[in-house]
Amino acid sequence: MRIGELAEKTGLAPSAIRFYEQSGLLPEPERSPNGYRVYSEQAIGRLRVVQLAQNLGFPLDRLREAFSGDELYPKEDLLHKLDTRLEEIEQLMTALRLQRKTLRTLRTTLSEAWAQGKCVDGEELANQLLAQQQEPSRRSKTRHE
Repeated sequence: MRIGELAEKTGLAPSAIRFYEQSGLLPEPERSPNGYRVYSEQAIGRLRVVQLAQNLGFPLDRLREAFSGDELYPKEDLLHKLDTRLEEIEQLMTALRLQRKTLRTLRTTLSEAWAQGKCVDGEELANQLLAQQQEPSRRSKTRHE
């Protein structure tokens, strides 16, 4: 199939397919006598794997590494990479929960102060909120020590 058909079947732009090919994530296709790229059905599967991995937050370098060998990617290595990504996501979720909590506190503090006609000292408020953000990390450090 030509690049347009592959793009249609995968939902990727032809430029993305050419990028993946140039990046070593998609094997170079054969060329027809007129120079058009001709992709096999296997290209669809490879591009689906790339799409899934990117949707899960894996960088292209890790994919390139996984595709570089002639052998299948070792199961233990793959499981380790998945566990590492799960831990990264847990850390991001923890950071995002803390940011959400801080934003809610900031919004409530500002709304209440302004509703009462008060001015808010930005530096003082920042110091207070930063101290609150650091409390959970201090507590977890003392639990682990």
